[in-house]
Amino acid sequence: MLAVRNLTKSYGGNRPRRLFDNLSFELAAGEYVAIVGESGVGKSTLLNLIAGLDLPDRGSVTLAGCEMTALDDAQRTLLRRNRIGFVFQAFHLLPHLTVAQNVTLQLSLIGVPPAGAAQRVGEMLEAVGLAAAHASYPRELAGGELQRVAIARALVHRPMLMLADEPTGNLDAETGQQILALLRSEVKRSGGAGILVTHSAAAAASADRICTLTPTGLLG
Repeated sequence: MLAVRNLTKSYGGNRPRRLFDNLSFELAAGEYVAIVGESGVGKSTLLNLIAGLDLPDRGSVTLAGCEMTALDDAQRTLLRRNRIGFVFQAFHLLPHLTVAQNVTLQLSLIGVPPAGAAQRVGEMLEAVGLAAAHASYPRELAGGELQRVAIARALVHRPMLMLADEPTGNLDAETGQQILALLRSEVKRSGGAGILVTHSAAAAASADRICTLTPTGLLG
């Protein structure tokens, strides 16, 4: 489903720092993989490269036969909207929209008709345990609930690939475990694949496979 080939990425001006050098890996349909590593090793950058939010110096990212790195900005945006669900640590919910409206926005962007969108949003909010909070605003919710809304928004369009960047970093241990179980179950239920980026060994244990990102590459 996902193939990363010879990915190389550096940052900086006159004295650039190289994060990746010829990094390669594959992800099959149905797989849920955790990528762990020390802070600053480039875990979030790797997710951004996979999602097409950033471009590598060299190498390619191919999702379901479509080479992300060969597309222009508009094409990458369209591919991301339709095939990728991104769960951010900082939630990135729109404060002036209700829970249901925040989740519906993802479907509006890809042209799902209102009737079908309403049904799918209702089902997704039920799956994350927030059906009763559909009319609430983000400011009225606790941290764990906000993360559940972010997950619902990321998965409501049934993406081919789910990317989660430290989704439990701001949560207490109990809520974090609930979020991890939810992510895994939704990825498996959708038949897609998922990548969880984390510095936590406990969070990584929820995945099918654990890979370690180091300055010399991806191990595992």
